[in-house]
Amino acid sequence: MTFDQRNDDDQDPALQNHLHVAIIMDGNGRWAKNRGWPRLVGHRKGAERVRELVDSCPEIGVRYLTLYAFSTENWKRSTEEVLGLMSLFGRYIKREAGRMNREGVRMRIIGDRKRLDPKLQALFDWIEQDTAKNDRVHLTVAINYGGRDEIARAVRAAARDVAAGKLDPATISDTHFASYLDTSDLPDPDLVVRTSGETRVSNYLLWQAAYSEYVFTPVLWPDFTPQTMADILHEYGLRERRFGGVK
Repeated sequence: MTFDQRNDDDQDPALQNHLHVAIIMDGNGRWAKNRGWPRLVGHRKGAERVRELVDSCPEIGVRYLTLYAFSTENWKRSTEEVLGLMSLFGRYIKREAGRMNREGVRMRIIGDRKRLDPKLQALFDWIEQDTAKNDRVHLTVAINYGGRDEIARAVRAAARDVAAGKLDPATISDTHFASYLDTSDLPDPDLVVRTSGETRVSNYLLWQAAYSEYVFTPVLWPDFTPQTMADILHEYGLRERRFGGVK
């Protein structure tokens, strides 16, 4: 059965649970290179896939979608590519803001914004405020994000609270510590998907994905369709999650 043929009655039970899926969107540059095109063409095609996947989320049972768009290590790329990506982020938000509000999509940006252009930071603040009341799909985009960097920032924030007498170190639990993370108001991901055939986590959601399921697919991100996601979710639904226990 294809994605287009599914309906609410025959949808997999695992797809009806409002899942949190996190994706490492990899392969844009290779997709473009395979066609003899500049890498930024692949990134633009990848942005189109983001729109399609967000639109399909309610039908395939995904309420929370978290996308790895730019890591703290991606500054090592060429200036042309970095500037092109930053411009693409801004254009995407401006172009999709109306659609997101119509479709009930709430957008969040996680990562360290301090290194980003002030105009882009202001745009991030605006889209978060503009979509804050939406609750149908929660789209989170990680930009200048790294799992280790996030944890270090959280530790510094907790240390400041301890120094200020606001926090007793003896009371810090894993749940309490998670409140200092960028994702403090989001559930942990149920499933982490990496495209392009690479099989590493690349510093992504290191704390949050402690008990997430993983899928590594050879599909390059610009070729990743809602049908691809639906097929992955079907496979995910066959897994048994024990969280360290026994069933």
